[in-house]
Amino acid sequence: MMAAPFAAHVPVLLHPLIEAVAPVAGVWLDGTFGAGGYSRALLDAGAARVIGVDRDASALARAAGWAPEFPGLTLAEGRFGTLDRLAASAGAPALDGVVLDIGVSSMQIDEADRGFSFQKDGPLDMRMGGTGPSAADLVNRLPEAVLADIFYGYGEERASRRIARAIVTDRAKVPFETTLQLAGLLERLLPRPKRGEPHAATRVFQALRIAVNDELGELAAGLAAAERALAPGGWLAVVTFHSLEDRMVKRFLQLRSGAGPRGSRHAPEAEAEAPRFMLAPKKAILPSEAEVAANPRARSAKLRVARRLDVPAGRVDPVALGLPQVGFGGVL
Repeated sequence: MMAAPFAAHVPVLLHPLIEAVAPVAGVWLDGTFGAGGYSRALLDAGAARVIGVDRDASALARAAGWAPEFPGLTLAEGRFGTLDRLAASAGAPALDGVVLDIGVSSMQIDEADRGFSFQKDGPLDMRMGGTGPSAADLVNRLPEAVLADIFYGYGEERASRRIARAIVTDRAKVPFETTLQLAGLLERLLPRPKRGEPHAATRVFQALRIAVNDELGELAAGLAAAERALAPGGWLAVVTFHSLEDRMVKRFLQLRSGAGPRGSRHAPEAEAEAPRFMLAPKKAILPSEAEVAANPRARSAKLRVARRLDVPAGRVDPVALGLPQVGFGGVL
C-alpha cells in the first residue's frame, strides 16, 4: 500500500500491539484514530476493514486526503464511549478487535491554538471535540474547592489547594485566557523541578484536560462498549500513558477476567461472575529501550491486551474501576 501523506506521528507500542493480536483479521475499530497509524498498521497486517473513530473533527479532515488509498478504512466522528453504536451504524455490530490509545495526541499538543501545551502560547481551550466548557471556563468560573478536587483527583497534584487558592485570587484581577498565563502562575507558585522531573505545570494541565473532555468517564464507557461490541475471540488492546488511566484499564480487565482481588473476613468475596475476557498476556507490555530512545513519548506507555470470551456482556460500574469522583457539571 502507498504511504499515507500525513505529518510524522509515531504510534506508541505499535509493533508489540500487532504482534500481540496476530494474526490480524476481520473487522477492527480504532477508537482513537488521530493520524491513523494504528488503523493503517492493522490494515497492512491483514484486517479486512478498520473503522477509524475520533471525536476531533480536524483529525478526520486531515485524513480525508489519504483515506481513499485504503479501501478498507471507514471514518466516523464520535466518542469511543459509544463505539458499539458507532460500529453498528457502520454495519459492524460484532467486531474482531478494538484498539484504544488513551489521552491527548502529539498532534493536538503541537497545535498551539488547541491550548493543550504549557510550552506554547495559545488560548486556554483543551477541548478535543470543540464543544462544551473550555479549560478557561473551568479555571475562571469554578469554585476554589472544585478546582482543588480536579487538580488532585485528575492530576494527583499534592499542592492542589494552594494552586486553586492562587488561581481564584489572580482571576479576580485578570481572567485566565492563555496557556502561558496559567503556566506562569504555576512556575511562580511551585518549586523548580529537579533534573528528570516533569514541568511544574504538567499535573494541572493534565487534570484540566481530563476534566474538560471527561476522559476517564469516557474510558470507563469505552471499555464497557468494547465488551458489548466484541465478538467471541475478539481482541481488546488499550495503550495508556499515566497511572490514572492504567489503573482503570487494569482493574477492568482484572474484574472481567475473574482475576480481581479475593475476599477476606473484613470484606467477603462477592459472588463471582463468569469471566468475559482472557488476559493475553497477563501483565502490561512496556516499550523497549530502543522505542523510548526513538520516541520519548513512549516512556510512560503501557499496553494491555485481552481476548473476549463467549459470555454475554454485563454492566460495568465506573466507580469499581477507580473512576475519581470529581463533579462540576452543575456548577458551570
